[in-house]
Amino acid sequence: MNAILDIDRLSVTLPGESGLKPVLSDVSLSIAEGEAVGLVGESGSGKSMTVRSIVRLLPPRARVEGSIRVRGVDVGALRGAALRELRAGVPVIFQDPRAHINPVRTVGDFLTETLRSSRRAAEDRAARVLDEVGVPDARRRLRQYPHELSGGLLQRVMIAAALLAEPRLLLADEPTTALDVTTQAEVMAVLDELRRERGLAMLFITHDLELAAAVCDRTAVMYAGRVMEVQASASLHERPLHPYTAALAAARPSLERKADRLATIPGRPLSAFEAPDGCAFGPRCAHVRESCRERRPELRPVADGQVACVRAEELQAVSHD
Repeated sequence: MNAILDIDRLSVTLPGESGLKPVLSDVSLSIAEGEAVGLVGESGSGKSMTVRSIVRLLPPRARVEGSIRVRGVDVGALRGAALRELRAGVPVIFQDPRAHINPVRTVGDFLTETLRSSRRAAEDRAARVLDEVGVPDARRRLRQYPHELSGGLLQRVMIAAALLAEPRLLLADEPTTALDVTTQAEVMAVLDELRRERGLAMLFITHDLELAAAVCDRTAVMYAGRVMEVQASASLHERPLHPYTAALAAARPSLERKADRLATIPGRPLSAFEAPDGCAFGPRCAHVRESCRERRPELRPVADGQVACVRAEELQAVSHD
């Protein structure tokens, strides 16, 4: 299958009080046509910055190295109308819809402002898509303002706005974080069903390995601005290759296992600019050795996935004994 998104050795540094600070380092990731890929990691790992890099929504004076290609087009080379066209065709579904919908304009205004057709035709199309994403009484909703809708309905409006662009690639940046658990499940079911029906590719950002496994074909795990592991979601959930992935899975509460205490990862998450020489996860890793501190491991093929750990094969052999 052809890659609709291809990120190759992406590095991003941002200006700070003491100079430029790295926030992404050598990120490589691809998504095929119709494929859903999850991007998982703790806060500050670089997940959202990766999404913003794809559509060039970076702060002024950001320095970008490496390449990002969407359907073969080099994103870094786009300017003006071409860049606006890219952003229109690669919509981002953000985690807080209230921060991204104008509160003084109606839902109908928000949905139809980019549609190039008559007002009546645009409203008809917007109402149809609202029906598709599970918004009841769509015609009435078009006349309402954002404050009149619940968080779950507003997130469905955000999904509808993304689908109105008829994209081939969706970027979903933790789209259910601000919702209660029941509404989260409903919104994810709608998003996953529509993605499959339309054959869309999706990059799905989440903290939840289990949720990524449920809705994504493959999952990539980030830490300190780097990709640590990429695997088929089911394999990654059952047989993680990287100690960080294994630690994340162990720290998640489960109804299937009993424990006196919830497992935790010692220390705190590091940003890319705080990462030491060698493996960035080394200071928190239970399996760290001197070889882990000597150089920063590259993402490399292991088994049916990719991993950035010099002890991956050794640890896999131990876990299977």
